[in-house]
Amino acid sequence: MTTEVRSLREFKMPDVGEGLTEAEILKWYVQPGDTVTDGQVVCEVETAKAAVELPIPYNGVVEALHFPEGTTVDVGTAIIAVAVAGAPGEAPAAPAAAPVAPAPAAEEAEPAKREPVLVGYGPRTGTAQRRARRTTAAAPAAPVAPAAAAPAPVAPAAPVAAVPVTGERPLAKPPVRKLAKDLGVDLATVVPTGKDGVITREDVHAAAAPAPALPAPVAAAVEAAPVEAAPPPATGLDVRIPVKGVRKATAQAMVASAFTAPHVTEFVQVDVTRTMKLVRELKESGELGPGVRVSPLLLVAKALLTAVRRYPEINAAWDEANQEIVVKGQVNLGIAAATPRGLIVPNIKNAGALTLPALATELGALIDTARQGKTSPAAMSGGTVTITNVGVFGVDTGTPILNPGEAAILAFGQVRELPWVHKGRVVPRLVTTLALSFDHRLVDGELGSKVLADTAAVLEKPKKLITWG
Repeated sequence: MTTEVRSLREFKMPDVGEGLTEAEILKWYVQPGDTVTDGQVVCEVETAKAAVELPIPYNGVVEALHFPEGTTVDVGTAIIAVAVAGAPGEAPAAPAAAPVAPAPAAEEAEPAKREPVLVGYGPRTGTAQRRARRTTAAAPAAPVAPAAAAPAPVAPAAPVAAVPVTGERPLAKPPVRKLAKDLGVDLATVVPTGKDGVITREDVHAAAAPAPALPAPVAAAVEAAPVEAAPPPATGLDVRIPVKGVRKATAQAMVASAFTAPHVTEFVQVDVTRTMKLVRELKESGELGPGVRVSPLLLVAKALLTAVRRYPEINAAWDEANQEIVVKGQVNLGIAAATPRGLIVPNIKNAGALTLPALATELGALIDTARQGKTSPAAMSGGTVTITNVGVFGVDTGTPILNPGEAAILAFGQVRELPWVHKGRVVPRLVTTLALSFDHRLVDGELGSKVLADTAAVLEKPKKLITWG
């Protein structure tokens, strides 16, 4: 007589590579009785930095969801139980010691003489041993009766010819590759700690981990989805809104930045009539490429990048431990975005090296991702200078608070028609106000003034993008 052995696996709330202690369950994608496979996304959670989808690390049938949507759960707490199927075997004639939960089929022990393994992992020598997963519960539960929806036992795979490892492709299992993709981690930069140089989940988490506290400019920024306002009290009573996730981290970051870095803010009014004409012409001509979004923010970003290239000392950070100024080697341009979950600041990596069409493409993708709430933690780490577009809310200007770890942030106000002296006559012109806040430990008044003046000069006469390029 044969029987299928099944055991319960508890999937715990992981630290998604941000060093945080809790996360809120936003949405479940599975329900009890559903069949799940290794790498399948089972839920979406929100940490203090972003919304992240969590893949399950094994095959089986969902037995229970331990928490409903909207619950905040500590890292390391079991959130879902899955009945994992093992290989069939002879049913025991009498009760025996507590059975050991079998691992998924792909991890079963292999015959001693088997040499070829999965493509890309190289040949093994000696007897292979089952390696316990690090995300499973400490002890397996007693076996349960097989359910009708349980997956059928998987027969051992036929030997596959091994492919020599060239050293160019990092070694990692498919679920680990998916995790790296979700977290925005390049596997080529990850240091492997697994056997035979295989990258583990922990290695990916470690590579994605060191994000500084969430950036927190003073106001919202791009044309992203508006922040949902709290409903007014219906009966004159107070309404209490829990502060958690992204909003909580934003509040903490604003306080830390405001009372750590000595802020200085300078302002300048700019005639941007020529810039607005150029935006209109680029939209109509489609010169930047089909489907590429052209906006005033694009030209403001290019103007600031031009100024930073002329004065690279402003693209810096303060090293408190060593009491040093660190001038960054590349410009990662942050764009503050208002989303229903709060203010986030993703950044465009190495934006200073991009052409105008490439910058437009990256900016459009950044905004679309923020609107969908899919911005990854990696996309919000490593920023060096930021723009906050308060003008989209009809605001002339503001005094933006620096993102922690950065030296400067530019506020771009609304563009409106004002009386302006142009060629000796007072005529209506399109005018905006720019405000640059900077850390006075790194940036003195002269450097800050030059960067702000150069940004304004490019917006007043866009042809400087050519002459200064």
